[in-house]
Amino acid sequence: MKNIFVGNLSFGATEDSVRTMFEAYGAVDRVNIITDRDTGRAKGFGFVEMSANSDADRAIAELNGRDLDGRALNVNEARPKPERSSGGGQRQANRW
Repeated sequence: MKNIFVGNLSFGATEDSVRTMFEAYGAVDRVNIITDRDTGRAKGFGFVEMSANSDADRAIAELNGRDLDGRALNVNEARPKPERSSGGGQRQANRW
């Protein structure tokens, strides 16, 4: 399974339109368009999961830079989400 980042999407792009574009290269397991949690509007990027790595590699090669709704797509393999430290939240007061 390969997770693919799709950037520079138009704000009107839908999961169905992105799925249709990627299905030309193979089976699509999941499409997730990222939205702003406060407004619900699309943020202009999303992720596509494809089960066959060879299909995903071909989709990345052929769709990167392709025009969709007047915007050149940025398509590449998604990087793993970095680990975030738990931090704790309390800061120690300066003692002078």
